[in-house]
Amino acid sequence: MSVKVSRGILAASLLMVLAGCNAGNPGGALSSAADKPAAAPATAAAPMVQGFCPTIALRDGTAYHRVYAKGGQDDPAKVVYQASLADTTRSCARSDTTLTVTAMVQGRLVAGPEGKAGPVNLPIRVAVTDGDKVLYSELTQFPVTIADVAQATQFVFTKDVTIPGDVGGLTKVHIGFDEGPVKKKK
Repeated sequence: MSVKVSRGILAASLLMVLAGCNAGNPGGALSSAADKPAAAPATAAAPMVQGFCPTIALRDGTAYHRVYAKGGQDDPAKVVYQASLADTTRSCARSDTTLTVTAMVQGRLVAGPEGKAGPVNLPIRVAVTDGDKVLYSELTQFPVTIADVAQATQFVFTKDVTIPGDVGGLTKVHIGFDEGPVKKKK
């Protein structure tokens, strides 16, 4: 009987010791308030764990953009260039009131039969939605240069977008080509 009691006391003691190892003070030594360094200035931002960063989506029909020579709409022999968007990534930084999303998309530009080497402006729209609500929308004329009509040109489009920090889990960043009028951000 005493062996069973001794084992129970030993197990409980071991659990208390292990729980003590996981408690606060990772340095191991006891310290008093006098040993602690002075608090950081109020201007320093406290580190915080980023819990939510909206996903990036390429909407159907906006991941490619084709331009034809005048009067050659839908004629493959009259294609000036074609651009496409593929891989995306993002990073987020949160302040007390805002969330800044750095959205990136990798693209490819190919000259068509009517294409020439030189600069091209690609109409890329970045929009942020939270459910049905549009939080941000801006169309950028992104410059890319076709260096050689015989080879594809790779590019990376990057946009920093600042939105309210209280967005929900339905928030998405949409990136795609848009031939609409150039609009200023909201």
